Amino acid sequence: MSYRRGGRFGGSRFGGPKPVESGKEYDVQVTEISRKGDGVARIQGFIVFVKGGRVGQKARVRVTHVGDRFATAETIDGGEQQQVEQQQSTDQSKDVISPPVSEEEKPELQDYASSEAEEIKPEEQPPTG
Repeated sequence: MSYRRGGRFGGSRFGGPKPVESGKEYDVQVTEISRKGDGVARIQGFIVFVKGGRVGQKARVRVTHVGDRFATAETIDGGEQQQVEQQQSTDQSKDVISPPVSEEEKPELQDYASSEAEEIKPEEQPPTG
């Protein structure tokens, strides 16, 4: 019995040289998000996980590791700037403070459990049987 080397889809497409090299830079576009939350890009069909990547993002990345079936990379130019802008927009949304409300303006809270019980009284229910 012979055994083939490769994955469940009929062998490794990238059994030979990979289209990326560790330490080199590439321009990519993130097309999806991985289960771990990293961006997913492809270089000549080879999967590259981009740390912190977002769908639709075009970025220059530096490959940090090349494996048998995929590579990992981090954004280099503009990546840090984009992360800073994202952090600033998140911080700004946290700074929104609602104006104080006087006691007269506060809405009256209702007890929904007691109001529902009052709506349907046992004598109002249709007879069964």
